Amino acid sequence: MKRTDCGAVPLLLAILAATPTLAEPVPAATPGALAYPPTRAGDVVDDYFGRKIADPYRWLEDLDSADTAAWVAAQNKVTFAYLESLPQREAIRKRLTELWDYQRTGVPVREAGQLWFRQNSGLQRQEPLYRQADLKGQPTIVIDPNALSPDGSVQMAEWAPSPDGRYLAYTLAKGGSDVKDVKVRDLTTSDDLPVVVRNIKFSGLNWTKDSRGFLYSRFKGTEAGADFSRAAEFHQVWYHAIDGRTPDRLVFDRPQHPRDGVGAGLSDDGRWLFLSAGSGTTYNRLWVADLGSAQTPNLAARAILMAPEEDAIHTPLGVVGDEVYLYTTYQAPNGRIVAAKAGEGDRAKWRTVVPEGKEAISGGDVVLVGDRLAIVYLVDVQSRVRLFGLDGKPQGEIALPEPGSVTAISGRNDGDEIFLHFTSFLRPATVFRYGLATSAMEPFHPPQSTFEASEYETRALFYQSKDGTRVPIFVTLRKGTKLDGRNPTVLYGYGGFNVSIVPSFSPAVAGWLEMGGVYAVANLRGGGEYGEAWHRAGTQERKQNVFDDFIAAGEFLVREKYTSQSRLAIRGGSNGGLLVAASMIQRPDLFAVALPAVGVLDMMRYQKFSGGGFWTDDYGSSDDRQAVDYLMAYSPLHNLKPGTCFPATLITTADRDDRVVPSHSFKFAAALQKAQGCPRPTLIRVEVAGSHGYRPTDRVIAEFADIWAFTLANMAPAD
Repeated sequence: MKRTDCGAVPLLLAILAATPTLAEPVPAATPGALAYPPTRAGDVVDDYFGRKIADPYRWLEDLDSADTAAWVAAQNKVTFAYLESLPQREAIRKRLTELWDYQRTGVPVREAGQLWFRQNSGLQRQEPLYRQADLKGQPTIVIDPNALSPDGSVQMAEWAPSPDGRYLAYTLAKGGSDVKDVKVRDLTTSDDLPVVVRNIKFSGLNWTKDSRGFLYSRFKGTEAGADFSRAAEFHQVWYHAIDGRTPDRLVFDRPQHPRDGVGAGLSDDGRWLFLSAGSGTTYNRLWVADLGSAQTPNLAARAILMAPEEDAIHTPLGVVGDEVYLYTTYQAPNGRIVAAKAGEGDRAKWRTVVPEGKEAISGGDVVLVGDRLAIVYLVDVQSRVRLFGLDGKPQGEIALPEPGSVTAISGRNDGDEIFLHFTSFLRPATVFRYGLATSAMEPFHPPQSTFEASEYETRALFYQSKDGTRVPIFVTLRKGTKLDGRNPTVLYGYGGFNVSIVPSFSPAVAGWLEMGGVYAVANLRGGGEYGEAWHRAGTQERKQNVFDDFIAAGEFLVREKYTSQSRLAIRGGSNGGLLVAASMIQRPDLFAVALPAVGVLDMMRYQKFSGGGFWTDDYGSSDDRQAVDYLMAYSPLHNLKPGTCFPATLITTADRDDRVVPSHSFKFAAALQKAQGCPRPTLIRVEVAGSHGYRPTDRVIAEFADIWAFTLANMAPAD
C-alpha cells in the first residue's frame, strides 16, 4: 500500500574537554583580508528560567524586513565576489555539469495498470513525470514541470495519479517551500481543473478508490494564506472532491493536541483508511477506519485507535482478510512485523509475524506484495532484502548487484512485482524490477554515467568514538591512493532523527573524487543505522555523543593518514549543519574547512519557527528547564569564543527555506564573522528562490562548484 503519509510527520538536531591534538600549521589564508558587511547588534536578552542569554542579532529573524534583505544582499555580494575570484571554480562547474548529464529515473508506482515515474534526461531543471503501459513500452510524458516553471523557481513536488488513471494531482511550491498548492490535471484534455487547493503542508496526496477526490493535510486556518516561518498548530486531514462544487471536508484532527502532525493513507483496495498522529518526527499513534465499499467510500466511518500510545513507530503495510499488517518498533527497537484484527487496540494481542532481528529494518522499508513481505535490513549500513511469507517463514533473499543500498522500495498489495532503487558510492541510482513469480531482477531505464567508477573503491571501516563506541565509516577514494596525510578529504555526517545515511551516489562526490579528493561518511549515533537504541543514544541530553562520534571520525582519518588537519573539510546539512557547526567550534584545530548547510544553529529558539516544534523529541527544548543547560552547552550560536581561529567556513542556506528558517544561518554568520580570530574566510551564500532541499539542477551544480572551489582554496596545497 501507499504508506508514505502514515508514519510520523516528515522532517522536516558542554564544550568538549580538551583533547590531545597533533600539531600542524594552519593552511595559509587566501590573499587579501575580507571586509564583511557590518551587522548591527541589538540589546535583546532572554530569560530562560533565570538564565540570561543575549540575542543581539534577533532582528535577522524578521525575514521580510528591508533591513534583513539589505544584509543578505550585502553578504551575498562579498561571498560571490570571493567565489568568482577562485581560479578552479569555472573548471569545476564545467566538469560537474558533464557528470550530472545522464538519465536519472525514480522508482515507479503502478496505478491504473500503468507505470508512473519521474525521469530527468540529464540537465533538466526538474524531472518530468512519465507513464508507460508495461516494462518494455515507450514512456509518454504526463506533465513537464520545466514548462510550468522554465527557470525552476516553482517546484513540482508531490504527485499522485487517480486510480482510474484519468486525473493527476500534483503540488507546486514557490522556491520549493514546504507550503504547496495542489492542482488537478485532467489527463484526457491536458487541462487543469479550475479549483486549486491552497497551502497544504507536510502532506501527501491519497486518492479514494472512486477517483472522485483525495486526502491531504494542512494546518488549521491556512486556506487563504500561510505564514512563511510561523510555528503552526492544529494539523488536519481534509478530503477534496474534484467536482468543483463540494466544499472540502475535515476528516481528522487532534484539537486537544495542537502540536501533533497528522497524516492519512489508504489501502490499495481503497477500503481501509489509516490515520496517524505524532508530536515529533519518529513515533506515532495509529487509527484505522473501514470505509465500506471502495466505490462509495464512507469518509465519516468511525476511526478506531489501534496504537494508543506515541511510544513507537507504527506503519501499516496493508490488510489481508480482516488483519492489518504493520511494521512497528513497539517492544522491538530494531523493528518487527505484526498482524492484528483491524481495530485491535490491545497491542498485547498483536501477532508477531517476523520477529525483531539483530539487524535493524532500514527506515521501515517494508512492502507487502501479494503473499509476500519484502523487508530491507541494514547490516553494518549495507542493505539486504529478505522475503517472508505472510506466516513469517523465510522465503529467501533478493540478490543485489553488489554491496550498496536500497534507498526506496515499492509494490502493491495486489501485485506480483517489487521495484527497488539501488545505489552505492560508486553506482548511480538504478531502478530494478523484481518479479515474485520468476525471482528475476531486471533494470528499468538504467543510467549511463560518464564517471569511471572502476578507478575508485569504497572501504567499509570502523573506528572508536570518545567513549569507546564502535562507529562505521565509509571511505571512498581512487585506487592506489597513498596514505601519506596529503589527500584533500571531505567528511560528511548527519546523526539525527533516526535517519540512516546509507551509501549512495552523487555526481558532486564523483567530481570531488576526480579532483583527487577522498570522501568519507561517518554513521553517527542519532541515526537509525543500528535501530532505535542507536537513535536514542544521540538525542536530547545525549546529543554530545553525536559530536564526539564526528570528531573521532576526523581524528581517525588523520591518524590513519588519509588526510591531515590542514586538508580536512566537514560537511552536513540541516541537522548535519548543526553537527558541522558544533564540531568546528568544539575542535577548531582539527578541521581546515567547515561547510554547514541549512543548519539548525540557534538551539534556544529553533522550536519557535515553522516545523521546529516537531523536533523537540530529538533535541529537547528551551521551554523545558531541564533542557536549557544541555542545549546551551553545544548551541553553535552561543558557543563561539571570540579570538579563536575557526576553520574557513562557507555557510549555505536559501531564502525560501521554511523547514529550517534561514535566520539560523544569518545569525550564526554574523556571530562567526565577529568572533573569527584569524584571516580564514567566514562567508554565507544565500540561494535566492531555493528552499531546504530544493534547487533546480543548474543551481545545484553551481552551488557545488562554489563549495568545492572554496574547499580547495582553503586547504593546504598538496605539494
